[in-house]
Amino acid sequence: MAVYECAVCRRTVFSGRRKHVYEKGHRQRLTCVLRAFSDKVAAARKMIKGAIVEKYHPQEHDQTFWCHCCGEEVRKHTSDGSLTVLFGGMLEHLWRPEHVRAVHKYWWTHQGEVKLKAQFILTGDQYERFKSSVTKALESYEETEDTLIKQMASEIREAEQSRIDVLMTALEPESQLTAEEDDTWNNSEPLSCSTTSPIDFERPGPSNQQFIPNEATIMAENSHLTFLGQQMISDRGNVHTGALPPWMLPDEEDERKPQCIGPSIEGFVKHKEKMKLKKLPPNRVGANFDHNAQTDEGWLPSFGRVWNSGRRWQSRHQYRAEAKDKGAKRKKTEQA
Repeated sequence: MAVYECAVCRRTVFSGRRKHVYEKGHRQRLTCVLRAFSDKVAAARKMIKGAIVEKYHPQEHDQTFWCHCCGEEVRKHTSDGSLTVLFGGMLEHLWRPEHVRAVHKYWWTHQGEVKLKAQFILTGDQYERFKSSVTKALESYEETEDTLIKQMASEIREAEQSRIDVLMTALEPESQLTAEEDDTWNNSEPLSCSTTSPIDFERPGPSNQQFIPNEATIMAENSHLTFLGQQMISDRGNVHTGALPPWMLPDEEDERKPQCIGPSIEGFVKHKEKMKLKKLPPNRVGANFDHNAQTDEGWLPSFGRVWNSGRRWQSRHQYRAEAKDKGAKRKKTEQA
């Protein structure tokens, strides 16, 4: 018996194609597949009368769709790298003769409704109408782009002209003042240092210091301009002359006795030793031993025994035997 594999149901059928295509489950699955595919085709058919041209965007315009009749993926849109025709690739695929043959074979194999077959095929007249609408859409897109470019150019020109006007208005008063100063300087009599006294020009400056007038100050007084004063530069300098601020200058005491920042190496080593001793048990032997105290040769304890040869257990037994003898003697003396 021949085995039939249904592409819609995704399973093998041993009873053959003729019985399987008329089953209720196959008809329901085929209807769901054609309904989803027809929605995509209907969205593409709307572009036959009015095509849409947009600027190319890789994430949106590189999409593909699955053609159930041909069994392959096809590009949804058509683009040349700069512009994109929406659903251009899909309509072109529906118009191709290979797709038309695949649709007829698909309907004969799965026994779809004959009325729905025309929706998935694009005739030659429909495709020609789509191409003419694409040309119109391209022309309108170019016109809109030209108008946008002209509008942007006019805005740039207006901004540049306004900037130039502002600069000219800002420079006009200065030019007028300089012309008036030249006239007053040429018409006025030459000044001598004897006629002007330094007391007339004594004004407090930024540092509350007085200054001796020079030629610039005399010109400012004659032209009725406001003179803000002259700051006398001291020997040490200030922040405006590039010197260090007072809070960054080193103190005299610091210069004589340089201070070390942070602990010394000896203190750090002692601290590490103390931290190691903290981890040890506090009641260990020798924990409270005074290492600085002076000891003599008899510092060893009186109990226990020191051995120079043999094993330790021998000295231990000897010590216990001697302890027993001493205990027996004490008992005898007490009884007596």
